Amino acid sequence: MGILSGYRVLDCSIAMAGPFAAQRLGDLGADVVKVEPVTGEWQRHVAAGGAQGNKVNVSFLSLNRNKRSLAVDLKNPDGKAALIELVKTADVFLQNYRPGVARRLGVDYETLSAINPKLIYVSISGYGEDGPYVNRPGQDLVLQGMSGAMLSAGRDGEAPTPAGQYLVDAITAYTAFEGVLAALLHRERTGEGQMVSVNMLDAITTIQMQELSVFSVGNKPQTRSAEPHAHVYIRAPYGAFATSDGFIIVAFPKLATLGEVIGEPSFLDMDDEVDCWSRRDEIFARTRERLKTDTSAAWLEKLRAADIWCGPVYGYADLIEDEQIKHNGTFVEYDHPTEGHVKTPGFPIRFSKTPSTVDRGAPLTGEHTRDVLREAGFADAAIDALLASKAVLQEGQL
Repeated sequence: MGILSGYRVLDCSIAMAGPFAAQRLGDLGADVVKVEPVTGEWQRHVAAGGAQGNKVNVSFLSLNRNKRSLAVDLKNPDGKAALIELVKTADVFLQNYRPGVARRLGVDYETLSAINPKLIYVSISGYGEDGPYVNRPGQDLVLQGMSGAMLSAGRDGEAPTPAGQYLVDAITAYTAFEGVLAALLHRERTGEGQMVSVNMLDAITTIQMQELSVFSVGNKPQTRSAEPHAHVYIRAPYGAFATSDGFIIVAFPKLATLGEVIGEPSFLDMDDEVDCWSRRDEIFARTRERLKTDTSAAWLEKLRAADIWCGPVYGYADLIEDEQIKHNGTFVEYDHPTEGHVKTPGFPIRFSKTPSTVDRGAPLTGEHTRDVLREAGFADAAIDALLASKAVLQEGQL
């Protein structure tokens, strides 16, 4: 049994942030029912990176394991009524509809909490439930740019470099996941449900607690350098540097020690807390020139021997084969009925008594419609009628 076994989650979300949060709940044992349109959730039809599958593309596969699929037409009165029956015994309802859609569909918090006062209702949005930006699209890269974080790294005057992952979506997913757990704990103590509101703008802003406090409390301006320094609020040298055969990371070493290791005599008499800020570009440039003269492996060996923080710059192929990643069991592997053998990142938190498991891969559209409705109390004849009217759909019906 997982730590969340016995809890049922109705996942009405699309794209990444909502489905990823719901998958985390499923990884911990919750019964997550993927409530999707009869044509399938949007992500089924949009393949990130162009990675297609046999019947399930990789985007959907990666965000929807440990879920069952109920395909239902919420614009059909019978379909909506079926969902309402599920709400009566659900613990969590999660959605990231566009503003106003939940109310139009009759699945807003006020409506559903009246039906089930113990329900944890999670609403994920781009900018908040209301306000001047409420109708703007909440897209990952747009929010990255708005967060201010891009201008904390890179060269002054050059276009900033976005994160190499869907950063805002992932952080929002974890924020929602955390919100669900906290709300469930409150319900265990008091018996009452509540609405949990999460938005992407606040999620990406609040994780910058240290940086924004340095700016707003410490009054330190966010000033980029001429050299591609990795963070405006960390002293030089700090960044990715080319070697003779690749790239390595060097993170704010003592200058005298670094000077001895790389053979840069000008560093020996510099003051770490003065020159590392006032001469940041000079220090970065000299470090860069010295590190070009040898291989990544050679420099990492020398720098680690001197207790300087450093590391390799990996590609995904390197990451997957890393010995610590293998030791940690970071990736999980399982067989999917249509997509074959799957190797994908697992759940990052370890519980000694209630470990996470992969009990099923991402479902096919409507694969579990009949089972979910039967468990909600629908007789087989009633389910057959819903299927016949296309208020709901089961896998293979399209």
